[in-house]
Amino acid sequence: MNGGGLHPFVDLHAHSTASDGSRPPREVVHAAKAAGLAAIALTDHDTLAGLEEAQAAAAGLGVRVVAGVELSAVESDQETHILGLHIAERGGLEERLVALRDMRLNRAERMVQRLNELGFPVTMTAVLGESAGGAVGRPHVARALIAGGWVTDAREAFEKLIGNGRPAFVGKDRLAMAEAIELIHRAGGLAILAHPGGQLTRERVAALVRDGLDGIEVLHPSHSWEHAQRLDALVAEFELVRSGGSDWHGASEGTRTLGMMRVPAQWLEDQEARVATNGSRRVA
Repeated sequence: MNGGGLHPFVDLHAHSTASDGSRPPREVVHAAKAAGLAAIALTDHDTLAGLEEAQAAAAGLGVRVVAGVELSAVESDQETHILGLHIAERGGLEERLVALRDMRLNRAERMVQRLNELGFPVTMTAVLGESAGGAVGRPHVARALIAGGWVTDAREAFEKLIGNGRPAFVGKDRLAMAEAIELIHRAGGLAILAHPGGQLTRERVAALVRDGLDGIEVLHPSHSWEHAQRLDALVAEFELVRSGGSDWHGASEGTRTLGMMRVPAQWLEDQEARVATNGSRRVA
């Protein structure tokens, strides 16, 4: 992989309490500074709400905050996550995200109802308390279950109750991949396929490129080195941009820590060049 210079490093996938992370946006930025990162992308699920606080905290720290978001889209009946990076026009995108967050809230309510029917008297009030005003997701349901003493940890919550195919699982309302990419492009951003793993085929990438895909998240904690090499080869073949990050949710230690993927700053520069190219194509 052509990573450019060794220093500095960036982390282009991180979450805050604006969605399902455990630290406020300002603390995410301070953690990035402590980790010696040159830049961080705040990519909360279905919301841009943390960006203003994060960018304000970054002023004077020497850490750049890339405006981002993570969307859940459906592609061939399979849920796929896509990152929108370098978001420039937030208004129109935020309007659509409001509808997506309403979908999340409705999903959580239906999950709580199923849990109640299964004998777990968790309340929506408890779930909303765990989200602290952020976009509601399954991790908040898991935390409410933990707080109520019905499960010991998030893994048990997902494996027993709310994971895919489990008794209280409720699927998401559907956002088509092509629509997700178009939303990101209309906001001036890049559409990056998030943590695709090692099973990503050339045919699938070709189809996504036809929909307007800009890049692939090559470096991610769930990818082996062999996976990353394969993804890097696909990036080169289809003339996409590379991205990478820790997918950090706030843990101070453990298997995922901020900056752990050591993503080269050159990748961020390559993305910026792609943004400029996309913009010139739209003008033309």
